[in-house]
Amino acid sequence: MTSSELSTEAVLDAERRRHSLLAIADRYLTWVTTPLLILAFIGLWKLYIVVFNVSPFMLPPPEAVGKSLLELMSQPFFWNYFRITVTEIVSGFAIAVVIGAVLGVLLGKLKLFERIASPFIVASQVTPKVALMPLFLLWMGFGMQSKIAMVVLLSFFPVMKSTILGVRSISPEQRDLFTVIQAPGWKRVWSLDIPAVLPYLLTGVETASVLAVTGAIVGEYLGGNEGLGAMVVMTLNAMRVDQMFATIVALACFGFIFYALIASIRKVAVPWHDSAQQP
Repeated sequence: MTSSELSTEAVLDAERRRHSLLAIADRYLTWVTTPLLILAFIGLWKLYIVVFNVSPFMLPPPEAVGKSLLELMSQPFFWNYFRITVTEIVSGFAIAVVIGAVLGVLLGKLKLFERIASPFIVASQVTPKVALMPLFLLWMGFGMQSKIAMVVLLSFFPVMKSTILGVRSISPEQRDLFTVIQAPGWKRVWSLDIPAVLPYLLTGVETASVLAVTGAIVGEYLGGNEGLGAMVVMTLNAMRVDQMFATIVALACFGFIFYALIASIRKVAVPWHDSAQQP
């Protein structure tokens, strides 16, 4: 091997190592930056309280919030409220995904049905959800059903819209190809419709997972005596601001974990799609 070939090989080897290191850094970057940013946020939070002498009734210090969170987690009633909120979120979210996917397929394939149903679907979204919650309470009571209904109403729309985009992303040429080869209906659905629609559907599902948490908390806040949303109201009325912040932190942690679990489904369900390759 000549010196020029050795030099080229060394350059290529160095480039491969550089790309390997960049890939490792890119993969684990979030695991490093997220804890650092959280610590920086807590530090700024504490600094702001000390410098401006903020009252704990306005903004409790982070150590008080952490202590209150540990105290709440040791109480059985907290986990009962947590279970109620999680049940509302998961149940409403599952129903919203089914309704959104079915409506999305129908509206994507049947233009006439879309023209008939779209005004009513849009009306359900542009109407302020806070104004609809009293109706749900009137019809379904103060139990979990009214909160699940709020979750469904808030969550199904992004699933439906994403599914419509997925259905319409299939070009006529692709459909004509399956017609030419005389593929059976199940083959068309399995090899064309599902791979085309699924990435779009999962995008809507990810968005809906965030709205599901919001819907349950809004429902509990406006008309509930159980659940973490109701606990926020009760701790505020009792002027236990540290416990109110602790409850909000618990909700934020659950919302983040719930979204992360839903988002991770993409890597398993659509490994061929570009979005599944994102870290």
